[in-house]
Amino acid sequence: MVLSETDNRVIAAIQGGLPLTSRPWAEIGERLGMSEDAVLARVRALQAGGYIKRMGIVVRHHELGYTANAMVVWDVPDDRVDAVGDALGRQRCVTLCYRRPRRPGWPYNLFSMIHGKDRERVLDYIDQMVEELDLQGIPREVLFSGRRFKQRGARYR
Repeated sequence: MVLSETDNRVIAAIQGGLPLTSRPWAEIGERLGMSEDAVLARVRALQAGGYIKRMGIVVRHHELGYTANAMVVWDVPDDRVDAVGDALGRQRCVTLCYRRPRRPGWPYNLFSMIHGKDRERVLDYIDQMVEELDLQGIPREVLFSGRRFKQRGARYR
């Protein structure tokens, strides 16, 4: 599939984020001189062709009042990491959970992000998870964010 001018315009219109309206595709269509259905058809074709790999949401936690953000890094035994990661990922307070290889001087292989209204609440979430999931013997560190970086989705052009 060769990208058409319309495809390029659709990509440019969505890569900065969708409008926060009840019908974002209709609003994009209006800007591009297309119908809502035509925009959706192009997006689906771009996904099917592999030009758009995934669509997701970037939540700006700080604007929602969640100003205490912590990455909890865990040193989970390799034979338990999948099960622990799955259990952590199902927790309501965990917004992101993924595995990474250990590195020299860095023993941690499981990373989970927790957002809270304040540090005490985040630490309470962690204590609750450790207790409920029986993670007391797993070494961990809590790394609170010190800086905020710009959050955005993928750029295609």
